[in-house]
Amino acid sequence: MDERARRVGLNEALFRTVNDQVHGLSERFAVLAPPMNIVCECERFDCYERIEVTLEEYERIRTDSTRFVIRPQHDAPDVEDVVERHESYWVVRKHEGAPAELARRADELTP
Repeated sequence: MDERARRVGLNEALFRTVNDQVHGLSERFAVLAPPMNIVCECERFDCYERIEVTLEEYERIRTDSTRFVIRPQHDAPDVEDVVERHESYWVVRKHEGAPAELARRADELTP
Protein backbone atom coordinates (compact mmCIF):
# COMPACT_ATOMS: atom_id res chain seq x y z
CA MET A 1 0.00 0.00 0.00
CA ASP A 2 1.44 3.38 -0.91
CA GLU A 3 1.79 6.18 1.66
CA ARG A 4 -1.11 8.23 0.27
CA ALA A 5 -3.52 5.30 0.47
CA ARG A 6 -2.39 4.61 4.03
CA ARG A 7 -2.91 8.25 5.09
CA VAL A 8 -6.32 8.33 3.39
CA GLY A 9 -7.38 5.18 5.22
CA LEU A 10 -6.21 6.46 8.59
CA ASN A 11 -7.98 9.80 8.07
CA GLU A 12 -11.23 8.08 7.14
CA ALA A 13 -10.92 5.73 10.12
CA LEU A 14 -10.51 8.73 12.43
CA PHE A 15 -13.74 10.33 11.22
CA ARG A 16 -15.48 6.95 11.31
CA THR A 17 -14.58 6.73 15.02
CA VAL A 18 -16.00 10.20 15.67
CA ASN A 19 -19.20 9.30 13.83
CA ASP A 20 -19.54 6.04 15.72
CA GLN A 21 -19.41 8.02 18.97
CA VAL A 22 -22.10 10.39 17.66
CA HIS A 23 -24.14 7.33 16.71
CA GLY A 24 -23.77 5.89 20.22
CA LEU A 25 -24.96 9.14 21.78
CA SER A 26 -27.87 9.31 19.37
CA GLU A 27 -28.94 5.82 20.40
CA ARG A 28 -28.70 6.61 24.11
CA PHE A 29 -30.55 9.91 23.86
CA ALA A 30 -33.39 9.31 21.45
CA VAL A 31 -34.03 13.06 21.50
CA LEU A 32 -30.98 13.40 19.23
CA ALA A 33 -31.89 10.48 17.00
CA PRO A 34 -33.53 11.31 13.71
CA PRO A 35 -31.66 12.77 12.00
CA MET A 36 -28.08 12.81 13.27
CA ASN A 37 -25.21 14.96 12.03
CA ILE A 38 -21.98 13.19 11.19
CA VAL A 39 -18.64 14.38 9.85
CA CYS A 40 -17.82 13.69 6.21
CA GLU A 41 -15.69 10.53 6.11
CA CYS A 42 -13.79 11.53 2.97
CA GLU A 43 -10.05 11.37 2.39
CA ARG A 44 -9.55 15.13 2.59
CA PHE A 45 -7.51 16.09 5.64
CA ASP A 46 -9.09 19.56 5.80
CA CYS A 47 -12.73 18.49 5.43
CA TYR A 48 -15.01 18.83 8.43
CA GLU A 49 -18.28 19.14 6.54
CA ARG A 50 -21.38 17.89 8.31
CA ILE A 51 -23.82 15.40 6.80
CA GLU A 52 -27.34 14.79 8.07
CA VAL A 53 -28.42 11.13 8.00
CA THR A 54 -30.98 9.12 9.89
CA LEU A 55 -29.86 6.70 12.53
CA GLU A 56 -31.22 3.85 10.43
CA GLU A 57 -29.31 4.94 7.32
CA TYR A 58 -26.05 5.24 9.22
CA GLU A 59 -26.51 1.79 10.75
CA ARG A 60 -27.34 0.29 7.34
CA ILE A 61 -24.23 1.79 5.74
CA ARG A 62 -22.02 0.69 8.67
CA THR A 63 -22.96 -2.98 8.24
CA ASP A 64 -20.06 -3.06 5.74
CA SER A 65 -16.84 -1.66 7.22
CA THR A 66 -15.56 -0.78 3.74
CA ARG A 67 -18.36 1.74 3.15
CA PHE A 68 -18.06 5.41 4.12
CA VAL A 69 -20.42 8.41 4.05
CA ILE A 70 -19.04 11.42 2.19
CA ARG A 71 -20.22 14.69 0.69
CA PRO A 72 -20.92 14.58 -3.06
CA GLN A 73 -17.74 14.95 -5.13
CA HIS A 74 -15.46 14.07 -2.18
CA ASP A 75 -14.68 10.60 -3.54
CA ALA A 76 -11.17 9.30 -4.25
CA PRO A 77 -11.59 7.10 -7.37
CA ASP A 78 -8.12 5.59 -7.00
CA VAL A 79 -9.10 3.84 -3.73
CA GLU A 80 -12.92 3.71 -3.71
CA ASP A 81 -16.08 3.53 -5.81
CA VAL A 82 -19.30 5.48 -5.32
CA VAL A 83 -22.02 2.90 -4.60
CA GLU A 84 -24.89 5.22 -3.62
CA ARG A 85 -25.74 8.79 -4.52
CA HIS A 86 -28.15 10.82 -2.40
CA GLU A 87 -28.86 14.52 -2.60
CA SER A 88 -26.73 15.52 0.39
CA TYR A 89 -24.30 12.60 0.62
CA TRP A 90 -22.73 9.71 -1.25
CA VAL A 91 -21.66 6.29 -0.01
CA VAL A 92 -18.32 4.93 -1.17
CA ARG A 93 -16.86 1.43 -0.90
CA LYS A 94 -13.12 0.85 -0.66
CA HIS A 95 -11.47 -1.13 -3.45
CA GLU A 96 -10.58 -4.68 -2.50
CA GLY A 97 -6.98 -5.18 -1.51
CA ALA A 98 -5.09 -2.75 0.69
CA PRO A 99 -7.79 0.00 0.93
CA ALA A 100 -10.54 -2.43 2.01
CA GLU A 101 -8.23 -4.34 4.33
CA LEU A 102 -7.15 -1.13 6.10
CA ALA A 103 -10.82 -0.15 6.56
CA ARG A 104 -11.63 -3.57 8.02
CA ARG A 105 -8.65 -3.53 10.39
CA ALA A 106 -9.47 0.00 11.57
CA ASP A 107 -13.08 -1.05 12.16
CA GLU A 108 -11.95 -3.97 14.33
CA LEU A 109 -10.09 -1.52 16.58
CA THR A 110 -13.16 0.67 17.10
CA PRO A 111 -15.04 -0.24 20.30
